Parts: sequence; structure tokens; C-alpha cells
Amino acid sequence: MVDSASRGVAVVTGGSAGLGRAIVRELADRGWDVAVLARGKDGVDAAVADVQARGRRSHGVLVDVSDNAAVDRAADEVESHLGPIALWVNDVMSGSIAPFLETAPEDYDRATAVTYLGAVNGTRAALKRMQPRDAGHIIQIGSALAHRGIPLQAAYCGAKHAIDGFTDSVVSELTHEGSRVAVSIVDMPALNTPQFGWVKSPFRQHPQPVPPIYQPEVGAKAVADVADRPRRRTWVGESTVFLVLGTRFAGRFLDWYLARNAWEGQFAPDKGESTSPPNLYEPVPGDHGAHGAFDDRARTGSPQTWAIGHRRALAAAGSAAATAAAAAVAVGAAALLRRR
Repeated sequence: MVDSASRGVAVVTGGSAGLGRAIVRELADRGWDVAVLARGKDGVDAAVADVQARGRRSHGVLVDVSDNAAVDRAADEVESHLGPIALWVNDVMSGSIAPFLETAPEDYDRATAVTYLGAVNGTRAALKRMQPRDAGHIIQIGSALAHRGIPLQAAYCGAKHAIDGFTDSVVSELTHEGSRVAVSIVDMPALNTPQFGWVKSPFRQHPQPVPPIYQPEVGAKAVADVADRPRRRTWVGESTVFLVLGTRFAGRFLDWYLARNAWEGQFAPDKGESTSPPNLYEPVPGDHGAHGAFDDRARTGSPQTWAIGHRRALAAAGSAAATAAAAAVAVGAAALLRRR
């Protein structure tokens, strides 16, 4: 049970399942009151119960984040029940796994509306309330695929790239205005979430995130760490770091590598066919929790993600090491001069 004093009110869009569900739980564990915004009643109710079981207040709102007016009304409802929103996490995503020309235009539009415009609408609703108070923090859930697109996910990759450009513009405006509202992007690696059972796909094989796969709690801890200490951009997982840096310094090699490996890498032959209906247009009934079908191969952490939550200690250690090294050099130089 956490202390009765609240860290503040946090909103998590897409908080009913997957990474969003893990973020809801992690924030509640750290003392936040958490509002859950998503479409599916079963998952929203279960996520609200998760927060309450941790001794925190919660409120759920059924909303499609592609509808700007609905998101704005949801923000009003959250503040009327829980109080001023201090943290807003834009986590909602949806998509398909299919070649671009085999993706129906309406499916592409829907994935873009949910993943990209959902973040835009959430940011708008948050800023409308945070800017007059000159306080608050917005976290965009980004992706390694915001830096490098892969085959079969053009809609998702395009939306994540768009969120990056949109967020840069918003941050530059807030900086111009001298605002104290913080905006962060946390770029995720492949995560073991239910999305890969729901994603719309014409293929018979079960989709999977491109390995290495991490448990959603790895991403959730990184988000909560950034909420504790706002930072403009955070990369989660070694694979994200390698993909981002590889794109910058070895783009043509990645063209070749992804063409050869990222297509087949998005399917898990050992899992059979997915029996779940797609959630692109409607939520899948039931409480699906945070994890997908890949617990048997998902990582629970990494040195890089550990470092995200220990930046101050590492910085202090680095400073101490540098000071010690400088002192050692000075002592050595003094001894050399004495010998001369």
C-alpha cells in the first residue's frame, strides 16, 4: 500500500491493455492517481481496479482518442472526478501488418487517426489545461520505428514519425513562450503486448514484434522514471539504441538488413494462427492485461534500461571518477616535477 499523499493526477490513454496497462500499474505503485482512457469497458474497469488495489484513486473513461471533442470531454470528466491533470501519457496505438499496397485505404486512415491523431488530440487536451497553470508534463510513447520504418508496418511507422515532428513543433512553441510545461518522448523497443494478437493482418501466421522482445513492464518503468525526472527524449532497450544510431550512420546497410530480416521476423510460426479478432475499429471484449503471447521469449530488463532509472547516481559516479582521475593526474605530475 502506498502513502496516502498523491503525486498528482495522471492520464494514460490506451491504459486498458498492453504497455498502457503496465504504465497505469507502475504509476499507481509510485503514488499517482491514474485516469484510464480507452475504448473497451472490460479492460478499463480492470485497470481502474488495479489502481484502486494499490491504494490510489482512479477513474475510467470510454473514449476513442481519434475523436478530438470526445478526448476533450474525457479530460473535463477526469478533472471533475480526480482534480487537475499533472501528467498525460499518450500511449494509444493501432495498426495492421500487411504490405502497403495490400492495406485498404480505410485501414491506413484508421491506424493513422488512432496512433497519430490520438496523440495530437491528447496533447491538445492536456495543454489546454496545463498551459494556464504553467505546470504539467506530457509524455509521448514513441518507438524505435519512429526513426526507421520497417516492412509491413507503413501506417504505424508513418504515424510514429509524425508524432516526432509534431512534438518538436509543440516543444519549440512552448520554449518560445517560456512555458514550464514539459514534453517528453520515450521510444520503445519491441514489447510483448496483446496488440500482436489483435493486429489486422492478411497472413495466416501469428504476428510478433521483431525480436529482441521486452516485457511491457520494462517500458512502463522507463515512462515512470521520466515522469519522476522529465527528459526530452529517452531510448528504451539496446535494440532501440542500435536501430536509431544505425539509421544515422549506416542507413544503406539497414535498408538491406531489414529487407532480408524484418519481414519474416514479424511472424511466429510456433504460435499458430491468432484466434483474436482485430481491434482496429472496435475493442476486443474482455480484460487482456499487459502481456501478449511471448512470455517465453521476452526480456525483463537490460543494463541500458536500468541506467534510465539511475541517471543521477551514474552521473554522480561519473563525476566522482573524473575528479579522481584528475586528482591522480595532478599527483603524478607533481611527483614528476619533484623528481626533476
